[in-house]
Amino acid sequence: MNAQDSGSRPDNAGVVAPPPALFGTALAAGLVLHWLRPLPFSFPFPVRAAGGALVVAGLVLSVLVMRHFRRANTPVVPWGETRRLVISGPYRFSRNPDYLGQAFIVAGVGLLFGALWVFVLLVPALLLVRYGVIAREERYLERRFGDEYRAFWRRVRRWL
Repeated sequence: MNAQDSGSRPDNAGVVAPPPALFGTALAAGLVLHWLRPLPFSFPFPVRAAGGALVVAGLVLSVLVMRHFRRANTPVVPWGETRRLVISGPYRFSRNPDYLGQAFIVAGVGLLFGALWVFVLLVPALLLVRYGVIAREERYLERRFGDEYRAFWRRVRRWL
């Protein structure tokens, strides 16, 4: 019998949606809007080229996060039960390096394509991630890991 059958709630953060879906929706919708109705704005070539570096940085962060979660034998997906608090690797600098990496990817693609719509839609995606995902994860991790999480929370910034 699972937790839902027994009447108790599942042991996870209860996020509003998977962050890759939120960031992916912002990116896809932004690119479609850019194609249909481009905003009258142009990024200079060096800025557009820097988008590639942001995409690479975002991908590297996401891969590092997955490796650290795999080593800790805990799921990287927010609807899974967190078995261990991961505080090594990129988590020494940010409590949310995976979401930061995903935001870098979206922003980088927006720069590469000169798609201002991507940035317009990245704002609500970031707000949804901050309040619908991170806030819930923080409450869950504090409940699950107590003082260990509170010490991590005090020591490491949420984003950068």
